[in-house]
Amino acid sequence: MAGKPSRTTRLVVAAAAATTLLPGAASFAPPSVRSSGAAAATSSSPASSAASAAAMLLRPSLLLSRSSGRHARRHAAALAPVRRPLSALPSSSHEEPCDFDVIIVGGGHAGCDAASASARTGARTALVTQRTDTVGELSCNPSIGGIGKGHLVREVDALGGVIGEAADRAGIHFRVLNRRKGPAVRGPRGQMDRDLYKEAMQGLLGTQENLSVVQGGVEDLLLDEGDGIEALAPVADADGDRVNCDKEKKMADLASSAANAQHRKARIRGVVIKDDDGNTKEITARCVVITTGTFLRGVLMMGKDRYSGGRHLRDSEQVEPPSVGLAKTLERFEFPLGRLKTGTPPRLDGRTIDWDACPVQPSEVPAVPFSHLRQFRGEQPPLVEAGTLINCHKSTTNDATHKLVMDYAHLLPEYDGMDGKGNGPRYCPSIYKKVERFPDRAGHNSFLEPEGLNTHIVYPNGMSGPYPEDIQLKIMRTMNGLENVDIVRPGYDVEYDFVNPQSLTHTLETKSIGGLYLAGQICGTTGYEEAAAQGVIAGANAGRAAFAARLGDSPASPFVLGRDEGYIGVLIDDLVTRGTNEPYRMFTSRAEYRISLRADNADLRLTRKAAEYGFLSDEERLAALDARECLIEDRVQKLRDFKLFVTEWADKGGKDLMGGDAVHRKGREGNKKTAEEVLGMPHVTLKGVEDVMEEVQTSMREEAERERERAEAAGEEEDDDDAEEASLPPLPQVNGPTPPSVYDTVEASVKYKSYVARQHKDMESWRKARGARIPPDVSYDRASLPTLSNEELEKLNLVRPATFAEASNISGMTPQSLVYLYHHVARRNKERDRKKRQREEEEKAAAAKE
Repeated sequence: MAGKPSRTTRLVVAAAAATTLLPGAASFAPPSVRSSGAAAATSSSPASSAASAAAMLLRPSLLLSRSSGRHARRHAAALAPVRRPLSALPSSSHEEPCDFDVIIVGGGHAGCDAASASARTGARTALVTQRTDTVGELSCNPSIGGIGKGHLVREVDALGGVIGEAADRAGIHFRVLNRRKGPAVRGPRGQMDRDLYKEAMQGLLGTQENLSVVQGGVEDLLLDEGDGIEALAPVADADGDRVNCDKEKKMADLASSAANAQHRKARIRGVVIKDDDGNTKEITARCVVITTGTFLRGVLMMGKDRYSGGRHLRDSEQVEPPSVGLAKTLERFEFPLGRLKTGTPPRLDGRTIDWDACPVQPSEVPAVPFSHLRQFRGEQPPLVEAGTLINCHKSTTNDATHKLVMDYAHLLPEYDGMDGKGNGPRYCPSIYKKVERFPDRAGHNSFLEPEGLNTHIVYPNGMSGPYPEDIQLKIMRTMNGLENVDIVRPGYDVEYDFVNPQSLTHTLETKSIGGLYLAGQICGTTGYEEAAAQGVIAGANAGRAAFAARLGDSPASPFVLGRDEGYIGVLIDDLVTRGTNEPYRMFTSRAEYRISLRADNADLRLTRKAAEYGFLSDEERLAALDARECLIEDRVQKLRDFKLFVTEWADKGGKDLMGGDAVHRKGREGNKKTAEEVLGMPHVTLKGVEDVMEEVQTSMREEAERERERAEAAGEEEDDDDAEEASLPPLPQVNGPTPPSVYDTVEASVKYKSYVARQHKDMESWRKARGARIPPDVSYDRASLPTLSNEELEKLNLVRPATFAEASNISGMTPQSLVYLYHHVARRNKERDRKKRQREEEEKAAAAKE
């Protein structure tokens, strides 16, 4: 059996592979690269030549030789999806039993990425939506990403999804949140131009092979009923596939059709749709993915007014109708349904805002793209390149705002959920909920976000509140800079049905209806990013299963991500194992392996797996992945190979960064540290280390060059060319800085190395302790458990779990908080035992005296 290829071989192969993908790339190399020619080849080692070749891949001029034209053609291609009227749909026939392999219901973010993923598997896919012109619409806030959410977007992109690319094309303001904190919790975020985003999303779907977009409302499902009936596109057992790190349950095995046969009451075979004229038609398929968002029996509310609808059309009073038939069918099959709500704030007229009174928040330039491939090429998002970015501004509520919010609370809607209070997102609350929860806070920030380059409409982030329109205006006009503001369109709330996701498997297939998948807000989540993440998993699994069934192959194995592989794995495992009773939002704190699950390394974790499962085949993306892996390995190895005495590190890099005054303590002058070890120290940056390395290597090279000149001069006197050539050593290499496309990953992989090992050790200890009991008198309060969130303390007090296993099943409990609670109980028990022993000893001593 052949061994693993060497690092040098992998570098050469990666560089050659990418160069093969880019014909004529050498002609685009800068003069400094072209002129080095044979001389460089003879004076450099194979490893350095390979590294240089791989590094050349990072130059935009090389990669753009093929890709820029392609992307330009795509962007200029049909920016509207393929529209197929009902009359043009294929009819069922004996030869072809299904019109499509997969039907996606809904054109929101879950639907778009589900449709793209399904089509990429080779499955003939139909995206069915009420209006094709609203596919990819940003229904609420005009932004993508953020803390936790940005990680999801990068992961979807690493799996070949479309949300990240669309966001890059439409982004008009970019920032990385938590930049002052560690790389694991930094979240890329982009402000979108609504029109350009929708255009970009429709363009990406419009050029996707195997995908049709059908206009029509889905009225009901076509089902074959029967207990234990086999799905038209069954899912196989995992057969060695990756499972959850928690070995107690094999997620992929639990997702197989055989594992859920006892729950199955029907199988999907299509949908019934209705067009604008009221005509209905059946469309058949082996799998269906429902991504109805807020449309499932949706009710819109403003003040005391209630009216049916999934959402308002943008810049219009027109309402898109809710999906009632689907809700009734799910109810008939005893899916556990509940009610959730969300809200959107009023839209403001930017021409009536006093911008000078609002602190400015400019975009970061250069921006961090969402697309891994764009970042690898060294490209900026197009509107960053064009210099057409916008500024956001900040306004703040005050006592006058809060008084109006509470004075008019009696005019808020009465909801169906939670005894009329409504069950909304905890981490994106209405302004009323903010004031109610934090009555002592002097103000709440609201970022004023322009909705595009060619509109005066502004989105006041954080100011949702479905008061009557005149009250909304009064509230807004109490804020700084908004004293004379006008409302273009009032805000409103929407309440809708969702399905408890515990009724799903880890592929997002329902247990009771074979071939039916759910994704997005119907599963109890909130946010575009969470929806897209579920969409790519549901679409990939539906597509793989249906494509295999059409070809007559054996059932496809499920595509499942573990909690240690991605935030998508955390998201789905949380949903299907714990369920949720309120809108679920992703945070980095929900992941027990968050140090390993960074935004910068999503492609390294997921892209190859997507390719192995057959729904990512972009050769350029895979070649870029190979090159990135090799570059990272090469740069880390260079850090390991470079050593200096600690005193030299301190002298050249600054003693404050390299260990303070302690470096000059007696006995340490003989100690050496590698560049990797130095980088692992707090406050030390990769740039700081590489600056020292470059200084030392440059000095060594200059000295070697002087030595060579002296040797050449001596050789001329002796007139012995052969002896001269034999005695000249190769010149030392000067590495230079790490390329931008791998800088963050190299730095984080070195700095977090020891923390990753500790993280895995902590989680292994926690898993062994899950069966331990929790004393019933534990106090769940801020004084006893200061690191737990308000949500966690509230739910622990409500549930009062008897064991840590029960506590781990509470929705919203993070792994870090569970570990903290375990250590708190362990310390408490230890102190209790100490006091008990002390009492016993005192009693024995007293008895002995008697």
